Amino acid sequence: MKLLHTLLFIFCILPSTHAATLPPSVVKALQLAHIPLDSIGVEVREVNARTPLISVNAKQSMNPASTMKLLTTYAGLELLGPSYSWKTEAYLDGKLEQDVLHGDLILKGYGDPKLTLEKLWLWLHELRSRGLREIRGDLVLDRSVFQLAPHDPAEFDNEPMRPYNTGPDALLLNFNSVRLRFIPEGEKIKIISMPELAGIRLDNRVTAATVLVNCSDWNDALSMQLQGDTLRVQGVFPAQCGERERHVSLLSHPSYLYAVFRVLWQEMGGVLQGTLRESTVPGSATLFATHHSAPLAELIRDINKFSNNVMARQLFLSLGRTAETSANVTYSELTIRNWLTQKKLYFPELILENGAGLSRRERISPRSLALLLSSAQRSPLSTEFEASLPIVGVDGTFKKRLTDSEAANHAHLKTGSLEGVQAVAGYVQSRSGKQWILVFLINHPNAAAGQQAQNALIEWVQRRY
Repeated sequence: MKLLHTLLFIFCILPSTHAATLPPSVVKALQLAHIPLDSIGVEVREVNARTPLISVNAKQSMNPASTMKLLTTYAGLELLGPSYSWKTEAYLDGKLEQDVLHGDLILKGYGDPKLTLEKLWLWLHELRSRGLREIRGDLVLDRSVFQLAPHDPAEFDNEPMRPYNTGPDALLLNFNSVRLRFIPEGEKIKIISMPELAGIRLDNRVTAATVLVNCSDWNDALSMQLQGDTLRVQGVFPAQCGERERHVSLLSHPSYLYAVFRVLWQEMGGVLQGTLRESTVPGSATLFATHHSAPLAELIRDINKFSNNVMARQLFLSLGRTAETSANVTYSELTIRNWLTQKKLYFPELILENGAGLSRRERISPRSLALLLSSAQRSPLSTEFEASLPIVGVDGTFKKRLTDSEAANHAHLKTGSLEGVQAVAGYVQSRSGKQWILVFLINHPNAAAGQQAQNALIEWVQRRY
């Protein structure tokens, strides 16, 4: 009876084409995960092949989770170019005399996806070296390059302090994130904040736990709340787990940048007499210094290997900006759709929201993802694109998967994971040296358990001669 059930299961996945069926190892893993066939979409094809080797529900519109970043990063490479970089400008609106600015310092952002704390520190040192020490006016932020609707960080999953829920911004700094490090010191738990935020006081009410716990759940008994200018952290920390850290997003983009700027500027011996304002650069201001980001070819490695949602959203918005217009979601979507049409890629089921895949609305089919990956392989920038994907068993989001498998080091695959969604898409090199495109999407409440089925398919493709 069990054999009959398996045979019926395999028979049900036969597509209308003459493509091969799913391997038995994949079928078995899906059965064990209690994932029905109508909840998966699979496409496996040799690169540049006209027909797929395996095609199951491949034209079905599905939530791709973070594999949507494949579309955003490929479009970014082709439309902006691998050497494209973002700038951030510093303007002086006033007279600079003997290191004293009698006026405002204006920072204008253009959507740099990775203006980190370290890079800001170096840039501010450059401003000091150029002869700016005291600012007798305000710190003015020009964020006008992105024209966006108000962002609710709690909208997606009611976790507003999670850094992945941070919205995009023309003056994004350090992913708007604070790293809290918990350090056991006897019966007490010390908390270090990096960066320090001027004007924010840390109220540490965390106590050390003596009961043994699973250290993978070390922060389950902790809670934090920002009340006015006080961050209250309370609960119990398992001291036997050693030092741990958690990243949180606490402030709006302008407030965060201002708080960090004040701390760093003061540490450098600088003085800021004014306060924070938001405005556009006036005609009276003069350009003082410009910071340039790393090139796009380097930044998409962070986006794809580590599935950085905030960076992906920054890139997505940057695709819609021109010299005449500010960036918004509508322009970005139109730009990507026009680019797809020019490449003769027609994805009627495609739904875009933010280009990162952190969405309940975004949709694409496995067939469309496979055709996108095939197109990327024919692109002159294929090397840069493929190098941005996690290497199976080696790095990124695939570092801990298939580490002892023959497939390790033989595949570049982007992962995607949401509640009810498990996705993988990219390239696999088989034993024969052939290059294969593999897309496997799962949309089902048990999707998280579907990783074993995805792993089984990766290994099966890699073993092919």
